[in-house]
Amino acid sequence: MNRPAILPSARSTETAVERYYRLHARIYDLTRWTFLFGRSAILRRALGSPPPQRVLEVGCGTGRNLVELGRLLPPAQLTGLDLSEAMLARARRRTAPLGERVTLVRHRYDAPVAPKSGYDLVLFSYALTMFNPGFEAAIEAAARDLAPGGRIAVVDFHDTRWRWFSRWMGVNHVRMDAQLRPLLRRRFTPVVDEVQAAYGGAWQYLLFVGRA
Repeated sequence: MNRPAILPSARSTETAVERYYRLHARIYDLTRWTFLFGRSAILRRALGSPPPQRVLEVGCGTGRNLVELGRLLPPAQLTGLDLSEAMLARARRRTAPLGERVTLVRHRYDAPVAPKSGYDLVLFSYALTMFNPGFEAAIEAAARDLAPGGRIAVVDFHDTRWRWFSRWMGVNHVRMDAQLRPLLRRRFTPVVDEVQAAYGGAWQYLLFVGRA
């Protein structure tokens, strides 16, 4: 269900997100597991064969996925980008046992960061629906950052039939009106393309893996 959205500027969004996560970083991992479904599933389904050796996670947050990727991909080099310094501080502590395999950068993802060498996998885990505006630029940047044969993996909110829930999610900087899936389908060849129901259909979330 597509609904018109009045979107703030990129600069104001960046400031609002930084302020939001400065408050929420401490409780993020304690609370988000209750509704960020599919995060472990997308990691398993995105790996493919041969396994990726260079991985970029955009919106890496507290480093939860990077630690899991470090376990699943022992030789891989992992890069995490995030706008929130508060979240990155937690990610640094969490990923410290992985040593030099992990690079963490505070960076806005509106252009590719390694277009010459390329990544084997670019991951967005509940990040793209918060890029308002900017999700189109981020998807295009990922396409240009992927090495030949590389994959993009996305798990994120998709849609809801409840307008009040959509408005409440908007207060939390999340846009969920099925805006990601059509663009991902056009830009990548789908390998995984699923919409799953959460809490009996109160909302839906997207699992997408595609080849460049």
